[in-house]
Amino acid sequence: MLIPCAGAGHRAGHAQSPQPKQYRRLAGAPLVAHTLAAFRGLAGRFAGIALVVSPADRDVDAALPLFPGQGEHLLRVGGLTRAASVRNGLQALRKKGAGAHDWVLVHDAARCLVTASQIEALIAACEHDAVGGLLAHRLADTLKASSAESRVLQTLPRADKWLAQTPQMFRLGMLLDALERAGDAVTDEAGAIEALGLSPLLVPGSARNFKVTFPEDFALAEAVLLARRQQELAP
Repeated sequence: MLIPCAGAGHRAGHAQSPQPKQYRRLAGAPLVAHTLAAFRGLAGRFAGIALVVSPADRDVDAALPLFPGQGEHLLRVGGLTRAASVRNGLQALRKKGAGAHDWVLVHDAARCLVTASQIEALIAACEHDAVGGLLAHRLADTLKASSAESRVLQTLPRADKWLAQTPQMFRLGMLLDALERAGDAVTDEAGAIEALGLSPLLVPGSARNFKVTFPEDFALAEAVLLARRQQELAP
């Protein structure tokens, strides 16, 4: 299990906090703590959980205690892009003894609303698949293509369109090879696998498994987290 957590979160804004978005507090805890909690709840399903941070990260130790004795690893090998962070993280896992044929799940640190049931659904769908796959959500809105002047060029058919989410699940060796070939331009692991000529499996996810990206996303994510907490406390 690999969680890239080396981004600066520029699109999230810094009006409320100078920290990278993954360390900003939501519902009483750093955003990434909620992300990690979903996977800690399934600890028996993974050989280990690795968090990839920037070598210069000075926030992670205070924000998120990890437990090496329980298979949790902090990898200070994050790169300038998501692809570089994942590639470096996979290389670090290989050095720690992970095999090329081992499955690895990669999940965005900023998708803090993922649930155990969604993770289990991905594993169940992909564990016997020849390629692997990803959580994704069917596009519900009308899709427009725009000009440079932000005017509509055309309306695109949406019947076959999906929003890619994470986790994304592939064999470690295949994914590492794909990322090394694709370079830093790819924005998710599935894109690198596709560049090999393969077709990852699309596993239905949820609209709530969104990536906290823009300032308004924080309030929505916190509302969902607090609602879940109330449900858990309800008699």
